Amino acid sequence: MKHIFVFLFFFSLTCFHAFGQQCPVIPAPEQAQAMPGTFTLRDGMGITFNDATLAAQGNYLQQQIFRFCGMAPVICDEHQSPAIRLVLDKSIKHANPEAYTLNVRADGIKITAATPVGVFRGTATLLQLLRLGDRKDGTININCWAIKDAPRFTWRGIMLDESRHFFGMQTVKELLDWMAFYKLNKFHWHLTDEPAWRMEVKAYPLLSLNGGVGTYDDALAPAQYYTQEQIKEVIDYAAKRFIEVIPEIDMPGHATAANKAYPAYSGGGAAKHPEFTFNPGLDSTYNYLGRILRETDMLFPSQMIHLGGDEVSFGNEKWKTNPGISRLMKTEQLADLVAVEHYFTHRMADTVFKLNNKVLLWDEAADTELPRDKTIIFWWRHDHPEQLKKALDKGYSVVLCPRLPFYFDFMQDANQRLGRKWQGNMVTLDKLYGFTLSDLPVSSTQIGQIQGVQAGIWTEYISTREKLEYMLFPRIAALAETGWTPAANKNLDNFYHRLSNHLILYGKAGIYYYNPFNPQQTPEPLSARQISALTGQAK
Repeated sequence: MKHIFVFLFFFSLTCFHAFGQQCPVIPAPEQAQAMPGTFTLRDGMGITFNDATLAAQGNYLQQQIFRFCGMAPVICDEHQSPAIRLVLDKSIKHANPEAYTLNVRADGIKITAATPVGVFRGTATLLQLLRLGDRKDGTININCWAIKDAPRFTWRGIMLDESRHFFGMQTVKELLDWMAFYKLNKFHWHLTDEPAWRMEVKAYPLLSLNGGVGTYDDALAPAQYYTQEQIKEVIDYAAKRFIEVIPEIDMPGHATAANKAYPAYSGGGAAKHPEFTFNPGLDSTYNYLGRILRETDMLFPSQMIHLGGDEVSFGNEKWKTNPGISRLMKTEQLADLVAVEHYFTHRMADTVFKLNNKVLLWDEAADTELPRDKTIIFWWRHDHPEQLKKALDKGYSVVLCPRLPFYFDFMQDANQRLGRKWQGNMVTLDKLYGFTLSDLPVSSTQIGQIQGVQAGIWTEYISTREKLEYMLFPRIAALAETGWTPAANKNLDNFYHRLSNHLILYGKAGIYYYNPFNPQQTPEPLSARQISALTGQAK
C-alpha cells in the first residue's frame, strides 16, 4: 500500500497539467465545466441576495471569506454591481432540495437554487474554490466554472461518541464547520453509553452530575457533560450550516452510566458489562425514560431520536432471574429474552412516536415489527448483510454505516499502534472511497430506501483532539464524496489529486491529519495512558 501512496504523490506533482481542468472541489460535483477566464476576489467586493431568507447565508459567506481569505466583502444592493449574487429561484423544478448551480465568470459569481439549503451548498463549493485559489497581491484568483450539482444521498452523516471520551463544544463546532465544508448534513450525537452520560436532564440531575463522571480510560475523571443551553448553542450553530443534530439515548443496553446515577431502574448486567441494561420489568422504568425522551424532544428540533437498541445480550443475564421480568413475560406471553427486548423497544418507540419523532435504531431492530414509515434502521454489522436485507425487505428506510469501511476508529494504516481491526482489515482511504452498493443485497427496487451513508467515530481509542483529527482527516473527504457524488463520476486517482491540495488546507487550519502520501509526516498521536499501555507500564 505504501508504494501506491508514493506513486500517487509523485503522480499529483508531475501530472498537474493533465488534471488542470478538473474541478478541485470535494465532493466532486455532478457536472462541472471549465470556462474561459479568471475571477479575482478583492477586498470590499459586494455580496447580494434576491430574497430575505438568504440574508443569513449572505452574512455567513461574508464571515467565512473574511475568516479564511482575509478579505471583508460587503452586503450590497443589486444596483451596486455585486461580485457575488445569491439567487433563490422557486420556479426551478428539481427533485432534490439541495441542488444548485454555480457560475463563476470573470465579471462575477452567481449561485442559484430553488431552496435556501441549495444556495448554501453552492456557497460551500464557492468557499472551497476561494480557499484553494491563487493568492497574489492581496487578491484571490480562481478559474471560471459552470457547475450544476446535487447530492446522491439525502443522509450524509457523522456519528461522534462522546460518552467514552468527551471533547467539548469547541471541538464539536469545528467538526460541524468541516462537515459544512464537505456538504455533510447529519450529526448523530452519541451522548449516553457505559462510561458516562453527557446530557443534562432537568428532571433527573444526577444523570449528568453522577453519570457524567468518568471516561473509557478513567472511571474517576471529573464529570463532563453538556448543559441544555450548550446543546441549544450547538444545535443553532449546526442549523446555520444546514446540519441536523440527532441525539442518541441508548437503551435498553449500554445503560451503565445512567444506572450509576439512578440504580432503581437497572436491569443488571454481566461480569464484563456491569449494570448494563435498564429494567424492562418495571413500569417505573418506562415512565423514567419517557420523561428523559420528552426533554430530549424539546431540546432537539430534528424530530428524530436514536434509541440505540444494540448488543443487549452483552449484559442481560440477570433478566433471566428478575421477578418483574418473569411477570412481564407471563403477562405479555413473551417467549424469551429477545421477545422482552422487542417489547421494550416497541414501548419506548411508541413514546417517541407520540412526540411526533421518527425512531432510529441499530440493525438489531430489523427483527422487530415497528412501523416502517416512522422507523429508520442503521445497518452497522458488515458481517451480517442478512440484517440489511431483512430491513429492506420489510420496507424500512436504511442508513448504511457498516464497520467496514465506515468506522473511523478502525486503523487506516498497518503502522498504527492503537485502534481497531476486523479480522486484520482496516478502514483505508481507498476502501472507504471505493464503497459501492453493488456488493450489497440491495435490489434495484430498494435503492430508494437507502437514505445514505454515515461514518462512526467510536472513541475507546480516541482520547485527545489530535487523535480525533488524525482518525477523521482526510477520511472525512472520502466519506463526503461517497455520500454526494454519483458513482459514475468517482475516480480514485482524481480524488487523490484533489485531496493533495486539501491536505494543505488542513495544515493551514492546524489540523493534525493523517497524510496518505507520507504517513510519517504526522505520526500517530498517543495519549500518556496509551503510551504507558504500549510500554507495559499501565497501572
